[in-house]
Amino acid sequence: MTTQVIGLIGAMDEEVELLLGQLENKVTTVKAGVTYASGTLHGKQVVVCKSGVGKVNAAVTTQILIDSFGVSKILFTGVAGALHPDLNIGDIVISSSCMQHDMDVTPLGFARGMIPYQEVSDFPADQSLIELAEEACKELSVDHYVIGKVLSGDQFIASREIVQTLYEDLNGACAEMEGSAVAQVCYMNRVPYVVIRSMSDKADGSAHVNFPEFTVKASRRSHEIVNYMLGRL
Repeated sequence: MTTQVIGLIGAMDEEVELLLGQLENKVTTVKAGVTYASGTLHGKQVVVCKSGVGKVNAAVTTQILIDSFGVSKILFTGVAGALHPDLNIGDIVISSSCMQHDMDVTPLGFARGMIPYQEVSDFPADQSLIELAEEACKELSVDHYVIGKVLSGDQFIASREIVQTLYEDLNGACAEMEGSAVAQVCYMNRVPYVVIRSMSDKADGSAHVNFPEFTVKASRRSHEIVNYMLGRL
């Protein structure tokens, strides 16, 4: 039987340092400027890495995980800005799918978010991983979580008007800068994925007040969920 390898990605130090602290038998490899830490967690073979911010970094990191490390599943963890009006700081979004909100070719007649001449632009997460993430939220007594669409773009959203547009027009639950790139690469390579985001801000212009403090707290919460999932995969 081939040993399964699970890829664990975060975009920032806060999002991966807790996982790296638990990693056993750690071996590090640097590819394209990204450090990949291979080892075991809960008896599972994993590769942990920090992608860096933005869709290009996330896409490159994901493809390397697949090509060089042979990962069979990918979990992306970190923080995001809430779009759904019922979400507050500390709440969790489990991706039902991921889509690029800054893919905009509407002048040529394509709907916003649609990648021209491509059949799929809204990339579905793996149902079994969604269910396991939901189980983790229930077992860990997460106060509030939703399963919803994660919107990604190379923009930090800080406008109530944009938040309303992303929620109403694209049905986004939260906004961040990497998930849809991970999702698209996984889709292209037929690798199951899920994105788990903890809300660090309301994407409404107030992030300068609460982002540094809540990034640490939110990263801990998303780490707890991934930790639970690893123990049961």
